[in-house]
Amino acid sequence: MADRKLFTLVAILIGISILLSYTLSAYTTLLFGVNEFHFASRQAVYGLLSITIIWILAQLDPDKWLKPIGLTLFIGSMILMIAMPFLPEFLVSAVGGAKRWIKVFGFSLAPVEFFKIGFVYFLAWSFSRKLGHHDGMGIKQEFIRFMPYGVVFLGAMFIIAFVQNDLGQVVVLGLTLLFMLIFAGSSFRFFFSILLAAFLFFLFFIFTAEHRIMRIKSWWALAQNSVLELFPETIAAQLRVPTEVEPYQIGHSLNAIHNGGIFGTGLANGTFKLGFLSEVHTDFVLAGLAEEFGFVGVVFVVFLFLWMLQRIFKVANRSRDSTIYLFSLGIGLMLSFAFLVNAYGISGITPIKGISVPFLSYGGSAILAASIGIGMILMASKKVKMDGVEKL
Repeated sequence: MADRKLFTLVAILIGISILLSYTLSAYTTLLFGVNEFHFASRQAVYGLLSITIIWILAQLDPDKWLKPIGLTLFIGSMILMIAMPFLPEFLVSAVGGAKRWIKVFGFSLAPVEFFKIGFVYFLAWSFSRKLGHHDGMGIKQEFIRFMPYGVVFLGAMFIIAFVQNDLGQVVVLGLTLLFMLIFAGSSFRFFFSILLAAFLFFLFFIFTAEHRIMRIKSWWALAQNSVLELFPETIAAQLRVPTEVEPYQIGHSLNAIHNGGIFGTGLANGTFKLGFLSEVHTDFVLAGLAEEFGFVGVVFVVFLFLWMLQRIFKVANRSRDSTIYLFSLGIGLMLSFAFLVNAYGISGITPIKGISVPFLSYGGSAILAASIGIGMILMASKKVKMDGVEKL
């Protein structure tokens, strides 16, 4: 095993996700009329398969397998996302009219999760060949150099945000792309220019969908009282959202976190999972964790997650191969942004984006895709050792 600590940390997080899938899905199993172990058993299958995939990938030779796997994920999942709107109903699952999942042997897989891993590898592979330091390069030249990647990202953004109606994934991918540009050698001036353009696009996506506007209003209805007291009353009155906008999910999420206190209510003793938070074992898993295991449980999980990221960034930092450096960095950034976007959403700091917590939320596609990313990093970490760099 290239890095046993990283492998062990991910395996522990996956084990915690199986436990949470059982204890937090109590109401959902009754609602759907399934066995009490339905979600836990499925998550156990996903988890064991994910751990097996990580182990298998870690044994492979990075010089032979890293590039084929990365580009296959990128091209294959892109083709699937383009084709999904045209596939028959028996092959795809749709929510709210958006086709996001492909049915495979009774399971549903989301190509966008695997696309994210492939997209990070594509950026790392291409940046290492095409990009370099920005010395003597004007911002116009940097924009020209970035243009092909911008076209690819805009195409992916259109498919994910408009066709699949999933703006949260675009936010995570966009942030990952921006920060990878910096580490690939772009200037801060160019970084802030792209950041401004991305913010304008983000506003455009919000104001072109009624459900996103309502989600923003729901979040603002909860946050406005503490923010608007800093403004004069004439301005605050213009910014205040009508009281009929009910911050339902965020309010219950905050109550669940508060109810957990320092040590939590205890395993299976949470109350807000009983119909107050919809399917808390998925996007609101951190709120369920906070209620049943308290502040101590959240700190423990955050510690494991940060330790995992430290191992990932260590591989990046010690690599002499620029593709491995950027890929490991990109995967670490993507996992970090997904965790932060979810944590900020369930705590009311930002609007909810529908992003799952890596390795903790229930769901096969997300855990399998993230595990492929970790397996590829473990595969690449062997090349770090082969390059003569100090062992991890």
